[in-house]
Amino acid sequence: MLIVGLTGSIGMGKSTAAQHLVARQIRVIDADALVHRLYYGPLAGAIEAAFPGTTVDGVVDRTRLSAALAAQPNSFGRLEAIVHPAVRAAERAMLQALSRRGEPVAVLEIPLLFETGADGLVDLTIVVTTNAATQRTRVLARPGMTGDKLDSILARQMPDAEKRRRADFVVDTTGPVEDTRAQIDDILTRLPGWPAHAFARHWSEGGA
Repeated sequence: MLIVGLTGSIGMGKSTAAQHLVARQIRVIDADALVHRLYYGPLAGAIEAAFPGTTVDGVVDRTRLSAALAAQPNSFGRLEAIVHPAVRAAERAMLQALSRRGEPVAVLEIPLLFETGADGLVDLTIVVTTNAATQRTRVLARPGMTGDKLDSILARQMPDAEKRRRADFVVDTTGPVEDTRAQIDDILTRLPGWPAHAFARHWSEGGA
């Protein structure tokens, strides 16, 4: 099974790309969705212990957690040490299930793919991108988003230019959505025959 890493900075178009991959019958595992699921119970106790007052009725309150992180900018590592192993375990279980079903390709949608070294766990990477002005317009249109909050998020993410440099494929989402979909379709035509080693090395029962 070929493992593809899909990434890009905030507001670059990951969701649009992922939706089209799903429409093309490609299985996509969304790391952010896994985090949300884990916040509803499995990790709540550990996060409450590390960040008191950030859970309500056994569920992580994302607003309270964001406020705690903003007040302690150096505490992101503490949160990541709790969250990342649990997400990786969930991804492993899902990839193994897809492999047993005989799926030829699986996509890991991971916002911090390069930042966390997860690019070493996939066979190839796709980076979605747009220009800075379009990115900012998209993100600031989201409810509750501010310029300061966006700047804080971007400060924790690898610069877009570096992500593009490291990518096997780059998808420019600046234009109409049809253009984005066409670029993804072109990439899909290139995947058959691509060396697939990541699953056996990192995700299978005997993997690292």
